[in-house]
Amino acid sequence: MDDQSGPVPRFEVLGPLRAWRGENPVDLGPLQQRVVLVVLLLQACRPIAREQVISAVWGTDPPARAVNLVQRHVSGLRRALGPCGPGAEWPIRLIWTDAGYQLTLPGGALDLGVFESELSRSRAARDAGDLRGAAEALHAALALWRGPFCHGLSSPLLDAQRDRLAESYISVIEERVGLDLALGRHGDVVAELRGLVAEHPLRERLHGLLMLALYRAGRQADALATFRDARRLLQEELGVEPAAPLQRLHQQILSADPELGQIPAEITIGGSAERAYHRPVPAQLPHSIPDFSGREAELSVLNALLPDEQGAAAGPVVIAAITGMAGVGKSALAVHWSHQIRGQFPDGQLYVNMRGFGPAGSVMKPGDAIRGFLDAFEVPPDRIPFDLEAQGALCRSLLASLRVLIVLDNARDGAHVRPLLPGSPGCLVVVTSRNQLIDLAAADGAHSVCLDVLSPHEARQLLARRLGLGRVTAEPGAVGEIIDVCAGLPLALSVVAARAAASPRLLLAGVAEELYESRGGLDALNGGESQTNVRAVFSWSYNALSPAAARFFRLLSLHAGPDIGVSAAASLAAEGLSGARGLLAELARAHLLTEVGHGRFAFHDLLRAYARELADAHDPAVDKRAAMRRMLDHYLHTAYRGDELLRPGREDTIALAPATPGAALQRLADHRKALGWFDTEYQNLLIALRQAAAQGFDVHTWQLAWTLASYFDRRWHWHDAVTYLRLALAAAERIDDLRGQAVSHSCLAYACISLKRHDEAQSHLAQALQLYEELGDKTGQAETHRRLARAFDKRDYALALEHAERSLALFRAAGQRTGEGRALNAVGWFHVKLGDPEEGLAHLQRALVLQRQNDDTFNQADTLDSIGAAYLLLGRHEEAAAHYRQALELYREFGDRYAETDTLACLGDTYLAAGDAESAGAAWRNALAVLDDLGHPDAEGVRTKLAKLVERGRPS
Repeated sequence: MDDQSGPVPRFEVLGPLRAWRGENPVDLGPLQQRVVLVVLLLQACRPIAREQVISAVWGTDPPARAVNLVQRHVSGLRRALGPCGPGAEWPIRLIWTDAGYQLTLPGGALDLGVFESELSRSRAARDAGDLRGAAEALHAALALWRGPFCHGLSSPLLDAQRDRLAESYISVIEERVGLDLALGRHGDVVAELRGLVAEHPLRERLHGLLMLALYRAGRQADALATFRDARRLLQEELGVEPAAPLQRLHQQILSADPELGQIPAEITIGGSAERAYHRPVPAQLPHSIPDFSGREAELSVLNALLPDEQGAAAGPVVIAAITGMAGVGKSALAVHWSHQIRGQFPDGQLYVNMRGFGPAGSVMKPGDAIRGFLDAFEVPPDRIPFDLEAQGALCRSLLASLRVLIVLDNARDGAHVRPLLPGSPGCLVVVTSRNQLIDLAAADGAHSVCLDVLSPHEARQLLARRLGLGRVTAEPGAVGEIIDVCAGLPLALSVVAARAAASPRLLLAGVAEELYESRGGLDALNGGESQTNVRAVFSWSYNALSPAAARFFRLLSLHAGPDIGVSAAASLAAEGLSGARGLLAELARAHLLTEVGHGRFAFHDLLRAYARELADAHDPAVDKRAAMRRMLDHYLHTAYRGDELLRPGREDTIALAPATPGAALQRLADHRKALGWFDTEYQNLLIALRQAAAQGFDVHTWQLAWTLASYFDRRWHWHDAVTYLRLALAAAERIDDLRGQAVSHSCLAYACISLKRHDEAQSHLAQALQLYEELGDKTGQAETHRRLARAFDKRDYALALEHAERSLALFRAAGQRTGEGRALNAVGWFHVKLGDPEEGLAHLQRALVLQRQNDDTFNQADTLDSIGAAYLLLGRHEEAAAHYRQALELYREFGDRYAETDTLACLGDTYLAAGDAESAGAAWRNALAVLDDLGHPDAEGVRTKLAKLVERGRPS
């Protein structure tokens, strides 16, 4: 509400929760009611569904009366916060809408919102070169903090927010101190930094800031002593050396580098201000192995490969190739060593599991890996070429001036990873493979480190770490027998150790005896690894499983993705979620499965192969196919629900058959949850789609690709869209499904338009149109014409308008009101682009009325943006700006960051046309901050606009 006469409301969450009516505190009631209030405050001015409130307050195990409790707490809050409503002096509304509860606050009423606004103000000032203004904004932001977020309250949502905001708080302090140093306030911050270093001793940036502050205060000896203290602490606590930026700063202080008197404080975080604030620094290494042991000789060889600073700048790319049999610990060594040396690569660490020896259809393609790297550096997809060689060249160009550690795990051979190799010095590449990689050594100069099984001494070390030194030394003979049966293979030893650790009273002699008994009739694994009897070790643990867990273990092998969630696993075995969690936990305790994240589990390749052998031997083909169908139904139906949330009112609708009984469907409450689910499951979805295509599940193939189309677009995965929608099209053609073919052609065209492959897009749309005509589907025809209009946007506005008008007529004929609203927007937009804003505005206003009648919030943003363009062309600047601001709010609500920047840029144009250069500069700076964060090429155009403001002597 805009009427803020009377007492001003304030809510404070940056510390203990407090509320104020003017100068008077408000009694907010009992603890749980306060938690509900915080949940509503975090969603202020936006509706939140009752189910989301329940999840935020109680998590996955709410009480039986959760709905009643929420209703009671909301009623209590209405009494505490009242009076409310039109004309009330207390400008707050807590109401129920069709979408859920909505707490409406005036601007500036919540301290967290003010904090975030001050951070935005600081970023804008910094981008404009106003360091003093940036520092003042951060000082104002930090002054709002009174303690931990909502101190004394607890819930799943609040606890997660508390952790996030605690990290944000210390990061803002570091940034503010850096700005103070850049402004010459070194004397003011030394005491503060000493306290911060004592409170956060492992944050290297704080040590660097203290060193720089002391040096600029003329205390060189104290600055050097600070480095020594930091180095000793890092060695004692983490076993690592300080990162490269801190070491470089140390060298500069030693040599009294004159640049230290002028350089900004970003020197302590690894590079220039541009890199620190605009280029992402990926950190993709998996977690390190906590009980890693042995391999001292191999680590010495690997450390000898590290180039010094001079060699890194001038020598060839260093490639370390770690090879050896399956289960010998190649990945563990690569990850362990990478964590030890990551500090020497300040521009980031890239990691990809190439899945070179995984199940059929799951091998990572080099192009997919390259695009993952480009995504990590946030390269816009429309800048990524379609050709693999060109993609590799772009990746090499990006890495040319950087120092990045690249881990290519589980490669099939040299050809598998060669397209991913950087072409200039500075980067280090670590490759692991069962293949000897002779071709990589010969052609690319890779240094081979071949792993053998563990020596008896190293094997005893591993067992001692897992079982305890006392238990191992008490039975040396039994330990020797265990090592002999396991043939020194780390994976086998880990499985045995897990079983023995689960029975701490069992003598190791008994463990050895059981192992010998189980190995009798079992073969060694195939593939030239006859010196191991790892199958015997696996069978020993497998035979100890409960029957349900044993079946679960076998069926999990049908899933070819890199990891699996609880719902997908439950679907495979037709188990309930609680039962599946228990069985997964049983497998993880036996080390037959690894928990790689909360609720996420993964197989080692050998264990997957062993489980698949068992499945083929014990589970009938009809049972395995039924399990596969349940898993595909899980992914398909959950993705369908996710697509509904990402793109409400989608015109090219499809109908799914009911899910197979036993398939667990995941609940996705809103578009943010949907986006998070797609992010987590993306690789699994692609592999499931390939499995479906390979195993004859053709309906699942094309429908699953359809459900991914909105996500492909939201995350700019247009290259993947082309690849997988082609699979979909082929599947629909195999079963002569005309609707599947039509929607696949249409979705393929959309991806091609985004990649600027217009001829291919027009070809697919022509075929889609013909198919929809055969089907008599006016809605499909209408959507195809609307996409044809988009294909001609910026190329032929007259032809685009023609298709938009045909789309409108067809949507009306089909009675499709959501589509009619979008088509009206398209017609209006192209009238505007053809220089007829009055006609365009008439269509656009009808579109907006229709969308509001349909409660079509998702598409209103585009229409509001188009109306802003029409008013701008008409010179009605105030109305243009108002509509752009409304569009901006909706784009932000739906998380469409690129559309947000486009509207911000247009808003800046509007302000400038109205003579308000200061507001124009602010809008453009906000747009530039997001575009730089996205790494989008449109940033240069906005940067040029800002530069012209400076040239004209206007505020920037």
